[in-house]
Amino acid sequence: MVEFSTILAGFADAFSLYNLLFVLFGVVLGQFVGAVPGIGPIMAMAIAIPFTFGLDPLPAIAFLVGVNKGGLVGGAVPAVLMNTPGTPDAAATAMDGYPLAKQGKPLKATKMALFSSVTGDTFSDIVLITVSAPLAILALKMGPVEVCALMIFAFSILAGLIGNSLAKGIIAACLGLLAASIGQDPENFTPRLIFGYWDLFGGLALPSVAIGMLAISEILHRLSEAHGNLRPAIVAKDTGNPADRRVSWAEYWSCRYTMLRGATIGTILGALPGIGSTAAAFMSYAMTKASSKEPETFGKGNIQGIAASESANSAVVGANLIPLLTLGIPGSVGAALIISAFTIHGMQPGPLLFENQGRLVYGLFGAMIMANFVNLWVGQLGLRLWVKVVSAPESIIFSSALLLCFVGVSMATNGLFGVTIMLIFAVIGYLMASFGYSLVIFIIAFFLGPRFEKSIAQSLALTNGDLTQVLKSPVAVALLVLSAVSVVWFLKKNAQENPA
Repeated sequence: MVEFSTILAGFADAFSLYNLLFVLFGVVLGQFVGAVPGIGPIMAMAIAIPFTFGLDPLPAIAFLVGVNKGGLVGGAVPAVLMNTPGTPDAAATAMDGYPLAKQGKPLKATKMALFSSVTGDTFSDIVLITVSAPLAILALKMGPVEVCALMIFAFSILAGLIGNSLAKGIIAACLGLLAASIGQDPENFTPRLIFGYWDLFGGLALPSVAIGMLAISEILHRLSEAHGNLRPAIVAKDTGNPADRRVSWAEYWSCRYTMLRGATIGTILGALPGIGSTAAAFMSYAMTKASSKEPETFGKGNIQGIAASESANSAVVGANLIPLLTLGIPGSVGAALIISAFTIHGMQPGPLLFENQGRLVYGLFGAMIMANFVNLWVGQLGLRLWVKVVSAPESIIFSSALLLCFVGVSMATNGLFGVTIMLIFAVIGYLMASFGYSLVIFIIAFFLGPRFEKSIAQSLALTNGDLTQVLKSPVAVALLVLSAVSVVWFLKKNAQENPA
C-alpha cells in the first residue's frame, strides 16, 4: 500500500511550471499531428521518444502523455470539419460531426467533440488512479476463450450499423474480413493472398486502408461534385444564432448518460490488451443509436453521436495504462511506446512499481490530470483557427489534405507501397460509397478480423477443438448470450426503422 505522503509528494512534483510547459508542448504537438490524416499521435510519440533522453523521467513521460492525449482531440477536428478523420479512432465521430458542421454549426460540433473527449479521458484517468489494480487482475483472468467471446460480441455491434440493407451490410463485413485475411496466417505463419508481393506478408496496414477509404475517397467524392467550380471546403452557413456556435450546459448535460456509457466502454476495452480505441468508439456509437428514442437522427448531426464516439475513444488512453502500470503489459501501441520510455528512464512497470517508484507513478497521474485541463484550454483556442482554415477554397484544402495523407501514410508504412495500398482502397471506398455499401462496417470488420482469427486459433488449441469447454467459462457464456441478444435486438430495430 502506497503511503499517503508519497501520493502527495508525487502530485506536488507534477504540478510545477516546468512540467506544465512540457505537458503544454506535448498537447499542442499532439493536437497538430492528430489533425493531419495518416500521421497521428502514435507516430509523433515514436519520433519524440529519442528527444526525451536528456530529460528527467517525469517531464519526459508527461510530454509523451500530452502528445497521446492531444492527438485524440486533434483527430476529431478534420473528421468533423472535412469528413476526413485524422486517425481511425475519429471515424465514428465524423458520422454525426460532419453533418452538424454542414448545418452551419462547425464550432458546436468541434466543441462537443472536445468536451466529450476530455470528459471520457478524465473518467478513465480517475478509474486508473483509484481502481487500476483490481481491474488489471480482472483483465488478466480473461483467457483466449473469453477474449474470443468478447470479439464475437464486438462483431455483434455491426448489426446496429447495417441500416436499411441487410445484404449490403453483410457484404461490406465480408469484404472487410477478406481484406483482413491478407498476409500471414496467425496460426501457421504461412502467406495468404499476397500474390507474390512480400510487402503484404505482414498484412495490410490500418493507416493505408482507413485513410484511403475514409479520407481519400471522401476527397474524390467532393472533387467529383465540384465540376471545376471554386468553393470553400465546407460551407459554414452563419445562422446568426450565437447558440449554434457553442455547446450550452443543457446540451452537455443531456449527453451525460451517453458520455458515461462511452467512457465505461472505453475504459473496459482499454484495460484489455489489443482491442483499441477504434472498436470502443464504434461500439459506443452503435449502442447509443440503438438505445435512442430518435435513432433516425443519427448520421444527420446528432450531438449524442459525437459524444458517444469521442468519450469512448478518449477513455481508452488512461485505461491502456492499467495493465501497463500494474502488470507491465501494454494495452496498445501507444502504451507500448510509453513502456519503452519508462524503461529508458529507469522505471520497471509491474506489480512492484507502486512500491518501488510510487512517487513517480503519482507524479505521472498528476501530469495526466494536468494534460486533460491543458487539452481543454488548447482545444478551445485551436478550434476557432481550424474552422477558419477549412473555410478556404476546396482546391487549397483538399490538395493540402492529399499531400498530408501521402506524407503521413508513407511515414506510417515506411515507404510508397503503403501509399499504393491507400490509393487502391480509396478507389474501393469511392465505389462502395457510391453504391451504398457501408465503409464503417468494412473498417470495423477489417480491424477486428485478425484479432478474432487469432483468438479463435488460441481457443481451439486450448480446448483441443472441444467447443463444450466454452461452457466452463461463465464470462464467455455471458458474452455469447449478450452477443445473440444484441444481434436480434439490432436487427429488429433496423426492421422497424426501415420497413420494406
